[in-house]
Amino acid sequence: MRRAYDWVLGWSGSMWGEAALFVLAFAESSFFPIPPDVLLIALCLGRPERSLRYALICTAASVAGALGGYAIGYFLWQTASGEYTALAEWCYAHLFPMEKFTEVQRLFERYNFWAIFTAGFTPLPYKLFTIAGGVFGIDIPMFAVASVVSRGLRFFLIAWLIKRFGPPVKVFIDKYFNLLAVVFTVLLVGTFVLVKYLL
Repeated sequence: MRRAYDWVLGWSGSMWGEAALFVLAFAESSFFPIPPDVLLIALCLGRPERSLRYALICTAASVAGALGGYAIGYFLWQTASGEYTALAEWCYAHLFPMEKFTEVQRLFERYNFWAIFTAGFTPLPYKLFTIAGGVFGIDIPMFAVASVVSRGLRFFLIAWLIKRFGPPVKVFIDKYFNLLAVVFTVLLVGTFVLVKYLL
């Protein structure tokens, strides 16, 4: 994992940095283990004036990758007879256990939009939710909107923080971003739930 992390970070000084960011953000939404935030932060630190451009690339690629993950779950997860494909069995063995899919299905049934949003914005394994979205055939427009909003908020927030505060904020992001993302999501979802019950 450390070698993969260093390999991803190495692209920040390359002329292919933007292309690498696109590929990484796309792949992370369906199978790659290293989040694109690593390269996004490095690129933004190198050229702060292009931070929002990098965030846009990261968001677009991540949403495209999410739709790719959805397609994997929808078309490649089970055969016509209902048996798991070799791809599904490999993923269960190396990426996430079958029990996690059952948990995600329950989240989809109960929270719908918010399940995707939470996975897209917080440290939860987004790829698990994108593939499961296809497996369980959740509504595509809702899936796409939740992905755009959550991924956009996450990546543009990181880019804006670096553009605004520069290198010192990197330590803050590395140390606290995941915790703050979880707290923000809990507060946001909690607010909507409260409004729903009050109305």
